[in-house]
Amino acid sequence: MEFRLIDRIRERTVLARGDVRLGIGDDAALLVPPAGQELAVAIDTLVEGVHFPHGTPPRDIGWKGLAVNLSDLAAMGATPAWALLALTLPRANAACVDGLADGFAQLAQEHAVALVGGDTTRGPFCLSIVVHGFVPPGQALTRAGARAGDAVFVTGTLGGAAGGLRLVQGRLPFDPADEAHRALRARLDRPTPRVRAGLALRGHASACIDVSDGLLADLGHLCAASGVGAQIDPNALPVPSALRGVFGSAAARELALSGGDDYELCFTVPPADVGAMQAALAAVDGKATRIGTIVEGQGVRALGNEPLAAARGGWDHFGL
Repeated sequence: MEFRLIDRIRERTVLARGDVRLGIGDDAALLVPPAGQELAVAIDTLVEGVHFPHGTPPRDIGWKGLAVNLSDLAAMGATPAWALLALTLPRANAACVDGLADGFAQLAQEHAVALVGGDTTRGPFCLSIVVHGFVPPGQALTRAGARAGDAVFVTGTLGGAAGGLRLVQGRLPFDPADEAHRALRARLDRPTPRVRAGLALRGHASACIDVSDGLLADLGHLCAASGVGAQIDPNALPVPSALRGVFGSAAARELALSGGDDYELCFTVPPADVGAMQAALAAVDGKATRIGTIVEGQGVRALGNEPLAAARGGWDHFGL
């Protein structure tokens, strides 16, 4: 049964790439990295009840599993290429595997990602995905590099996924007929990895991170790596109208500050390069909102040097 499940995954995720000499079906894949490129590698594990709610459609799980990993490559300015998938299921479930593989394949095809191997086993429902991408030497975006005076930007909108999770958790009754409710749930289940934006930011951004654990937490990580602080304007945060409409402005701002699962890019740009950065993003139909400035010191504070009041500073798997 295990090998039949692997066959089902392979049948649904096949994508030909010239740099894959040998893919799924042997003890290891044989891959040919392009000459003159550095290899960027990332891994994420998604666990049922932690990273996706019980009852999430398998197609959405497959999509999200790949999306959160592609977001890491986007934050590095890397071009995606290959992926490995380790899938753990409580029991053999062909329908679940088919749906998961279809969702994975839908996003993989958009970014020309080839699934080149992995594993299946029995246990609590979870999946781990490894992604590989390429970046020219010296051009990778990192969390270190922000300097005082740099502008702080974020792509897309913030807080929508956290709003979707609140609906799933019953903080408000989820109404599938409500367009705003559906939009927030979609932000949770099907995040958009900003791969093209990440590529456009190469040569412009001084530092970059993806917003997976919440803006305050992730911008804090960027600041710590760069040895700087940040001042942001909470009123400048790009909040989706659906989030304001469902939860109100105050709660929406709170979710934009500390909610996770948005998978937008938060990055810094020297003032002299802001115009060129915006033009580069516009060329790939991307956009970003300025939310603050990098300053001397440490930590993330509001304009006027006031501490940011948030119920929590971001997602922590162990709650420590």
